[in-house]
Amino acid sequence: MDWQLFGLSFITVFLAEIGDKSQLAAIALGGSSQSPRAVFLGSITALILASFLGVIAGGTVAHFLPTKVLKAIAAIGFAVMALRLLWPDLGED
Repeated sequence: MDWQLFGLSFITVFLAEIGDKSQLAAIALGGSSQSPRAVFLGSITALILASFLGVIAGGTVAHFLPTKVLKAIAAIGFAVMALRLLWPDLGED
């Protein structure tokens, strides 16, 4: 196993999830639920499944596109999301 890639993936996803909408939803569900353990198990199962689907999709797309193109697409996607967050009216006509 590539431990450096494992650590990089863990830190990236962990930091990205702090304060994310999914974490806020888990906080709200855990706070309003009688069974926070079920909320925890449901949340980690959903995160694992979403990550699994992302890795499978990324691996599949990587067979068809070079790494540089994938990185460029990801960078453009994040830039577009950042612009839409900064200027919400930008995407609306």
